Amino acid sequence: PPHMKQDTQSPNEETVQSSSVLSMPINHVGLNEPLQWVSLGWRDFMRSPITGLFYGLCFFAMGHALMVVFESAPAYVLALSAGFLLVGPFLSLGLYQISKDLQAKRRPQLKRSLCAWLPTKSSMAIFAGVLLVLEMLWGRASLIVFAVSFDSMPDANSTWAALLNLENIDFIIAYLVVGAVFAGLIFTTSAIAIPMILDKRVDAIAAGLTSIRACLENPITMAFWGMLITVFVVAAMLPWFVGLLVIGPVLGHATWHAYQALVVPPVPAPPPSQ
Repeated sequence: PPHMKQDTQSPNEETVQSSSVLSMPINHVGLNEPLQWVSLGWRDFMRSPITGLFYGLCFFAMGHALMVVFESAPAYVLALSAGFLLVGPFLSLGLYQISKDLQAKRRPQLKRSLCAWLPTKSSMAIFAGVLLVLEMLWGRASLIVFAVSFDSMPDANSTWAALLNLENIDFIIAYLVVGAVFAGLIFTTSAIAIPMILDKRVDAIAAGLTSIRACLENPITMAFWGMLITVFVVAAMLPWFVGLLVIGPVLGHATWHAYQALVVPPVPAPPPSQ
């Protein structure tokens, strides 16, 4: 009938109970799979380049914000870099919606991608809070490393000098270890959590635990995936962050395909007996 909504909800879009999510099987993926996710991400970007470039501009702006902070308060740079791991996945929510629309053979729309967070705003808010706490702890730990290593907080020039001076090897190791620990926690918790919240309408805790399970069951592949993301982002940042215009949305689409490869949909319940 004309008054009825034309877009019916697919089974994958229905809310999934936390208990079924926590028992959901995880796929074991090969070491070559992350490269395939990037390839699929590139394909999605080419199929919807205008919407992708909009999000690319957002990543580009984030890169320049990072540069401004480095020039004024370099001690906060490592913690702000976590902002890419915090804001990036939430910004990529629209990219996940675009990939989801492409899979469903729907025409992607920028407006729909920008509003993708609305049906899951409570779960997204809780998950954002968890990541924010981790980032705040990262920032505090970074400041402590600086405080015990230097008499005063260095400026941008002295920070580069400190990082390139082998006499400060203890500081360099401590700084990198702190960064690796917190980056690993954030990546493990959020690797597939946000696309899962979007797709299956699960709560934040169930999504985060499923992401951790996926990483624990595929440690080498997920470590390679995290390294690949880091390499692409660093390479995209080098030419004045211009590469983020394309690399940002491609990695966002690729993360959707990583989620699709790692999480097996729950087996539907059998029909009631007659």
